Amino acid sequence: MADVNDSPPLVLRREPTPGRTTVYCSGKVIAATAAALKAGVKPLIVPGGTLVLDLSEVGFMDSMGLGTIATLWVSSKTAGCNFTLINFSARLRDLFTVTHLLSLFEPCGEANAQIP
Repeated sequence: MADVNDSPPLVLRREPTPGRTTVYCSGKVIAATAAALKAGVKPLIVPGGTLVLDLSEVGFMDSMGLGTIATLWVSSKTAGCNFTLINFSARLRDLFTVTHLLSLFEPCGEANAQIP
């Protein structure tokens, strides 16, 4: 099993399409990278749009990362933007389940599948 410290820092790659932006996240979503996640994603929240975070390359997430994703979800709902998480690892799905946040993202969280 890889050490959490072996994971790269957070890297965000945006893929915009009309009406939808997918942000591919890789590395760690932790206290040290939470501000970068928020700064990189929050400006992409637009009324009537769709924002998708692909977590397939996230190796580790702590409570600050989880809190940042919850904050982005609230900001999206407030703005009228559809916010979706896709490609949870089993470890992340467990984290969202234990914290009772999986229900916010159940359609993609349980199936672990990308929504078109």
